[in-house]
Amino acid sequence: MESAVQVHAIVDEGLGNSCYLLDLGDGSALVVDPPRDLRAVLARARGENLRIRFAADTHLHADFLSGAVQLAHDQGATVLASAAGRRAFAHRGLRDGDQVDLGGLTVTALATTGHTDEHLSFLVADSDRAVGVFTGGSLIVGSAARPDLLGPDRTDELARAQYASLRRLAALPGPTAVWPTHGAGSFCSAPPGAERTSTIAHELATNPLLAAPDEQTFVAALLGSLGSHPGYFHLLGERNRQGPAVLDSSATGPLAPLPASLVAGLRSSGAVVVDVRPVAAYASGHLPGSVSIALRDQFASWLGWVVPAGAKIVVVRDGDQDVADVVWKALEIGVETIIGELDGGVDAWAAAGHPLARTRLVDAADVDTDGHIVDVRQTVEYTAGHVPAAQHVELGSVVEQAADLAGDMTRVPTVVVCGHGERAATAASLLERAGQQDVGIVIGGPWDWAQAHGRPLATGVDRPSAAAT
Repeated sequence: MESAVQVHAIVDEGLGNSCYLLDLGDGSALVVDPPRDLRAVLARARGENLRIRFAADTHLHADFLSGAVQLAHDQGATVLASAAGRRAFAHRGLRDGDQVDLGGLTVTALATTGHTDEHLSFLVADSDRAVGVFTGGSLIVGSAARPDLLGPDRTDELARAQYASLRRLAALPGPTAVWPTHGAGSFCSAPPGAERTSTIAHELATNPLLAAPDEQTFVAALLGSLGSHPGYFHLLGERNRQGPAVLDSSATGPLAPLPASLVAGLRSSGAVVVDVRPVAAYASGHLPGSVSIALRDQFASWLGWVVPAGAKIVVVRDGDQDVADVVWKALEIGVETIIGELDGGVDAWAAAGHPLARTRLVDAADVDTDGHIVDVRQTVEYTAGHVPAAQHVELGSVVEQAADLAGDMTRVPTVVVCGHGERAATAASLLERAGQQDVGIVIGGPWDWAQAHGRPLATGVDRPSAAAT
């Protein structure tokens, strides 16, 4: 007999995460792993006529700030979380095996350490029958989340804990739904793919980590799959333990309009200008030294990755871009230093007599393999296929590698390539900010080049890579 339990997933495509709204059947809901940007969560709750009564965090998140404290403040929600996390705010601390009666449904806390050392999964039962399990960063679709966020001295230990946790979850009944937080696109590590939920039976049949014959094989496979991650991941766990500051959502979003004269002074004193306009608009004219991070799903990750922590930020945007999206995406990863936006945009800057810089755009079909090509995609993307002779420098490493790149960049023309153009624009802006000249942004990606030239892409690593650490 099918369960009447209703679970609504709210997916953040940019951070690669899902949070879940569990209908408790009495007009109230449990929300699992809510982000600090609660706009989509609250809209879904309103659409389902649900009041949020509980907010549960599976672990101390490294990739976003939790919205649980905000829900406790705004909605009176009871926060459920691991007692081992020693959170510094009011919550109901749970240990392995503890149960919470939700009124017809029961949640049992399962200790599933590995991604973090206080990680819990939440098993939902309806009339003593397991319905589904919120697995957070333990068992995810096709894999398990990374165990290296607490430092290299803990990585092997946590990888082995992840092995035990996955085996524990795999012992649940086959039809049990698996509702992970991390999914494709998350730097907490997940394989590519469209599916964000699964079942225990499906994972047993398809997840290669569950097919590992022993612990050592599992550990080798898990650690071998890890890519780079942003530095801010090492900051947010503690901020989540302390509890993010409660925000006045009615006043969050607008930015102070800053005149060009003030922005000029702020730049001179070290503020970073972040240009969120589309690539073509940025290339046609931008403030010298500004950092291009196009406003799209992935905006937050790259903002936190390439702009120094704590730096004062001034935003440049087009009038049709929603400034609230800029602010909330920044807040979600703990960036609270945006001090305003350039009033009137680049037109006002130019009208005030300040210079504009321009960056050339290069169609993928026109990329010359005799020139200098820098590919700034993640390692897994580069090795899957790249323009022959392209040098690999992950976008997250461009700033630290800028000096080493200088020698190569004496070869002209130098162009930067990614998958479409947005990351290439960010990299080009960082190189220009470091003093490099004549850097082109490739519009399109390696596959566009291959199609235009009828040539195969190179695979593997054919030049030393500079991956982010």
